[in-house]
Amino acid sequence: MNVNTMIQKNILSTVILSVLFISGCTKPSEKIFNGKNLSNWNFVVKENAVPADQIYTVREGMIIVKGEPLGYMYTQEKYSNFMLELEYRWGGEASNSGVFFLIEEPSNPFPKGIECQLKADKAGDLVLLSGADLKEYVLPEGVTERPKFPVIEKKESSSEKPVGEWNKVKITVKGGFIEVYINDVFQNSATSEVKEGHIGLQSEGKEIQFRNLMLEKL
Repeated sequence: MNVNTMIQKNILSTVILSVLFISGCTKPSEKIFNGKNLSNWNFVVKENAVPADQIYTVREGMIIVKGEPLGYMYTQEKYSNFMLELEYRWGGEASNSGVFFLIEEPSNPFPKGIECQLKADKAGDLVLLSGADLKEYVLPEGVTERPKFPVIEKKESSSEKPVGEWNKVKITVKGGFIEVYINDVFQNSATSEVKEGHIGLQSEGKEIQFRNLMLEKL
């Protein structure tokens, strides 16, 4: 074997080992929506006004959430230490919705948990639902009573795209520490004593569409 052949074999071996090492260190992403049906989700409709399948449907690989009546769908499984990525767009005019996470107690019409707000021009706000708390939340100056829906406002001006275009949401939760990005712009962070919970998508306002829901365990 000549020197050049030995060098080539050594380089090839190094590349193969590097690929195997990287593959072994990469944690696989989990599809929490299979693109076909909502078999691994539960549903809440305010006052059980209509059957859930009138509000939450699947079309062309997307989750379609009607927006009315108020409610939410949530994963059957609880998650801790994860990175959640998804895309959303409005079905018509810009409206209101949210991504729920760290849901401790599913209830009607709001769970106890945290909401990443998707309301137009407010995407990235963190909303505390049904008594949930975040370390960074403090009462605004002059306010003596906790609001029904306390908010930690987003850090930057709106990074949302025009109506009709897909927006990307990334939420990471690790050891209770939360970070939120909207279209790759850092918008919020906070700390929760609750470290595990369900993930949910809200029905509020008008139609919203979701796709490419991917969860990576950290």
